[in-house]
Amino acid sequence: MFYRKSLEERIADRMARRRPLEEGKTFEHGPAKFVFISLIVAVVVMHVVGIAVAMRFS
Repeated sequence: MFYRKSLEERIADRMARRRPLEEGKTFEHGPAKFVFISLIVAVVVMHVVGIAVAMRFS
């Protein structure tokens, strides 16, 4: 009466409806791309600040 597909079947149905990935796209998940780019920017900024501080006091 209240039949519901299993979780695996629902995931498989959802994956089947998705379009194929385009060549050259690394991230298909928007928030993951945002976090990755934010971490890269933070590391670059920390390196620049660290080098500036080291040059200032040496």
